[in-house]
Amino acid sequence: MTSRYPPDPHIRPGIATAEEGIVLLDGPNGVAISLTAEAAAETGRSLVDAAAEALKQRAAGKTGTPTDGDEISDAG
Repeated sequence: MTSRYPPDPHIRPGIATAEEGIVLLDGPNGVAISLTAEAAAETGRSLVDAAAEALKQRAAGKTGTPTDGDEISDAG
C-alpha cells in the first residue's frame, strides 16, 4: 500500500474554541491541537493566505483537488 502525498483534502472545516486562554482546534478524523493565542492568530493568518493562493491556483486550472461540492475525504 502506498501513501498519497499530499493526502486527499478534507471538505469539512476545523472548529476553533477558546478555553482558559488556550485555543483548541478540532479537525477531521479526530485531529485536535491546542495553541497559544499568539500561535493560533499566526496560524489563522497563514491559513487565510494559503486559502487565497489555493483559490487562485484552482481558478487558473492548476489543481488536482476537489472543487466546491466534490467530496474526497469526508470522514471525521
